[in-house]
Amino acid sequence: MPHDIERNKRSAVDFYRMAYEGNPTEAVRRFVGAEYIQHNPDVADGPDGFTEYFERMAKEYPEKDIAFKRVVGEGDLVALHTHQTWPGGEEYVTMDFFRFDDDGKIVEHWDAIQKVPDHSKSGRTMY
Repeated sequence: MPHDIERNKRSAVDFYRMAYEGNPTEAVRRFVGAEYIQHNPDVADGPDGFTEYFERMAKEYPEKDIAFKRVVGEGDLVALHTHQTWPGGEEYVTMDFFRFDDDGKIVEHWDAIQKVPDHSKSGRTMY
């Protein structure tokens, strides 16, 4: 069965935004499948690990902000390229990859994060 890439792209953005903005329980309820495999070493496997991590982030960093710069989908995968601003003005670029099951639910996640540098030898931004 072919994946609905546009639906999955919307779901990945909605899932991540909802969790990031402080409602990970609802994000999991709406968008996560029967399993949730986590590859981030700071987050426990499964929906509970995801929820616990994002609930803690919401309490510790309520003023954080996220902007979605790119959303790319292929097959059962969606990639998000984001810009995050944290309290104190710290900025990060992130890459998140989500794998979807045949029902359009998220079942696996990988990510990478890097602090936005003060300068760039190329003169270009990270976006």
